[in-house]
Amino acid sequence: MNIDHLALFVRLATTHNISMAGKELGLSAAVSSTYINKLEESLGVKLVHRTTRKVSLSEEGQAFLPHAEEVLANVALARASVGSGSLIPQGKLRVTAPASFGRMHIIPALNDFLTRYPDLTLDLRLNDSIVDMVEGGFDIAIRDAALADSSLIAKKLARDKRIICASPAYLKKYSQPQTPEQLSQHKCVNLHGLDTWQFTVDNKPQSIKTNTVLFADNGEAVRDACAQGIGITLMSTWCAYEKLKSGELVQILEDHPLISHTAIWAVYPSARLLAPKVRAFIDYFSEYYGQTPYWESKTDR
Repeated sequence: MNIDHLALFVRLATTHNISMAGKELGLSAAVSSTYINKLEESLGVKLVHRTTRKVSLSEEGQAFLPHAEEVLANVALARASVGSGSLIPQGKLRVTAPASFGRMHIIPALNDFLTRYPDLTLDLRLNDSIVDMVEGGFDIAIRDAALADSSLIAKKLARDKRIICASPAYLKKYSQPQTPEQLSQHKCVNLHGLDTWQFTVDNKPQSIKTNTVLFADNGEAVRDACAQGIGITLMSTWCAYEKLKSGELVQILEDHPLISHTAIWAVYPSARLLAPKVRAFIDYFSEYYGQTPYWESKTDR
């Protein structure tokens, strides 16, 4: 059984595309297809189903995958133990992240990250839509959400504190709500799908359907619209913190905490064979954000 064939198969399980998996390993499409064929011949089973659009694992392929991952992990450790292999992060790391979070809190750290790991190249895709990381061939997906059950593995990078805020101009014009119920008398700005806010009132959950005058699909757009006085908004402190410090936004309804189970997560397909480049990214940004993220502190990084 050829190690190169196994490496391609494991990568194929993530990308669902033979050409893409092969390209990441420096192989042509033709050679990649031959490798998979030879692996199937050596095992005497069909590992993948091929269509014109994508490749999926067969039942036998799914059963074989964890064993292939374990073999590769053991080979990597064996090589490293005698100095013939490297656990140094290297190669291309493909990451998808929310657009606003990526611009504000990933890109500013990349110069130091890539200086620390000079053998890495980074393919960063910023998108506010939830991307299928397996179909897209991503190594890591950054999520700002409450995670649903999934076959993917998640590592919490930072907490995501959410608050209600408004501009001083808006509050001067329309007054400040003192209770969640009073939000019905106010204009609100929301991300799509986030127009119902949940509070803890008298130790009980209370849902408030807001009067939304503006929906947007980008966190920075919602923040800036709120700062312009269009309406009140619910926002993550990582997005609002600079305008809170400048006084362009102020927090309101502080005595009525929001119910939120969101956090900043790094999601990846498998924990059995965690590539050094994936581990390096996760460890770096866990340390960079810290137990109390800098956007919640009184001073900027």
